[in-house]
Amino acid sequence: MNPLSTPIDLPQPGRLIFGSATVSQVGRLLAERGLSRVLVVTDPFNATRVDRLGLAVAPTVWGDFAGEPNTADLARLLAVAEAADAEVVIGFGGGSAMDLAKLAAVLPGSGQRFAEVVGPDRVARKGAFLVQVPTTAGTGSEAGIRALVTDEATSAKCAVQSIHLLADLAVVDPDLALGMPRAITVATGVDALAHCVEAFTNRKAHPLIDTFALDGIRLVGRWLARAADDGNDREARAGMALASLWGGYCLGPVNTAAGHAVAYPLGSRFHVPHGAANALIFPHVLAFNAPAVPERTAIVLEALGLPASSDPVAVFDAAHRWCVDLGCEMRLSAHGVGEADMAIMAKEAHAIRRLLDNNPRDLSEADILAIYRAAA
Repeated sequence: MNPLSTPIDLPQPGRLIFGSATVSQVGRLLAERGLSRVLVVTDPFNATRVDRLGLAVAPTVWGDFAGEPNTADLARLLAVAEAADAEVVIGFGGGSAMDLAKLAAVLPGSGQRFAEVVGPDRVARKGAFLVQVPTTAGTGSEAGIRALVTDEATSAKCAVQSIHLLADLAVVDPDLALGMPRAITVATGVDALAHCVEAFTNRKAHPLIDTFALDGIRLVGRWLARAADDGNDREARAGMALASLWGGYCLGPVNTAAGHAVAYPLGSRFHVPHGAANALIFPHVLAFNAPAVPERTAIVLEALGLPASSDPVAVFDAAHRWCVDLGCEMRLSAHGVGEADMAIMAKEAHAIRRLLDNNPRDLSEADILAIYRAAA
């Protein structure tokens, strides 16, 4: 079949507003709908600036988690959500806050437990109007239909996928990221890049999604270093916000692949921030995949502003240097990962078939272990 005629479903938020100083419109838009009982799911930092949403009535604010959320965090949130009986749930923060907000909009009152909705298309309905307001530029969760939570018992990331998790309103205000520290800027920016690269080099790659993916890669190549160097560069923040949004569009119909699968155990076991884990793994998987997708690998490097190549050694060197120049930590040992940890991590990563099956080149458990050892 001609790739251009291959059917594809690209879910998008019910309404999307993008631009500087747009966050204050949230309150007005909710008031126009007659909605006033609001639960804001956020983090400790953004809990201090909920007023920027312009809400007419004081909301219930929950931000009782740190890092990537686990099932214990979700249980505490759902107890608050049940008590609040909110008409509206707002995710206000990074990807973790937005993912938790999705679940707070669908699970309370549904009769479904979290374990029953893990996987594709198991959510029965949406119980609250869902608003997503990202404050970082990385996950693209404001445009996505997935929510990820780590199972506290197994350390495995559990993914819920449903059209009911899609935002009814997404407001992307790049100004919310002004002043964000360099480390967070870089980590979230590389996450946005990984979404675009893994979609573009994916077995399920599609011309429609390629458009978003390639532009996202170019945007990261153009703006990430500037955003990192000057936290108050509005133009760079806007460029990265758009790159993140395009990465979110890539996740719906295509999704990520081996890069994310290999990075996940770093977050769930060693609490490495998701973007930082992706950066550490990125050059290794890009180089590993190069023989399977040589043309697309060369295009990725060129879009980043690097010399085009499909030679695995040259690909690795260019991508690794790019990450180092941004200030990424590229050694597992710096995060406390030792040789004894790598075998179990490789086993866990190899079990993430929902992502590895998208990869253009098959990775064995031994291949994943070799990547960890090379990154030691």
